[in-house]
Amino acid sequence: MFIPLHDANHLRHIKRQYVTLTLIGLNILVWAMTSLGGLEFAQATVIGLGYIPSVVNDIAILPPELELVPAPLTFVTYSFLHGDILHLGGNMLFLWVFGDNVEDALGHLRYLMFYLACAAAAAFFHGMMVPDSQAPLIGASGSVAGVIGAYLMLHPRVKLWVLAFARIPLRLPAYIVLLLWIGSQFVMFLIDPGNQISFAAHIGGFVTGAVLVILLRRRGVPLFDRRIVTPQAVELE
Repeated sequence: MFIPLHDANHLRHIKRQYVTLTLIGLNILVWAMTSLGGLEFAQATVIGLGYIPSVVNDIAILPPELELVPAPLTFVTYSFLHGDILHLGGNMLFLWVFGDNVEDALGHLRYLMFYLACAAAAAFFHGMMVPDSQAPLIGASGSVAGVIGAYLMLHPRVKLWVLAFARIPLRLPAYIVLLLWIGSQFVMFLIDPGNQISFAAHIGGFVTGAVLVILLRRRGVPLFDRRIVTPQAVELE
């Protein structure tokens, strides 16, 4: 519905969003490596590093040659894999627009912990919905949903430039864009729970991010843009 382009929301505590930039770089690098390695290599990587609920829940077992990491690590490794350039590009665009201010509010190390925790929570929620699924879950959408949840808690009134229906440029408050996004995830989860897209993972990541930012934000960082000052009319003597 809306494609975010830019937010006029300056950093207050850090000089640059090093963790966000590193995460974007890692996701791009992993996608490039899996893509250049050929179809067979890409499929083996998805099976070996993707989150497979039936494997994590000891319902199914991977062949030894495909078991690249212990099953618990796939709660995180899956989030660095993407199916195609559009899947990667969409997630990285959202991370680019919203990640810097969340990193600013949490600090570099806590933001990294936050990001990985959102990935794990998203996979956990997905696994709860389809515990016997043998389809690998991949993509950073769960982590990015956590970043969106945190941003909504921190900066709901910040104005965003977005493309509505991928065509119409609009400047809207963040809460309109982000609440519509998460609302669409709930609706799609209810009407089409078997969709190839894991709306449960998005919801799990979003809720986790919204809660964790309350606990992990820097001391003195307010919620809900409480420090935004609206200029009043100037009185002249």
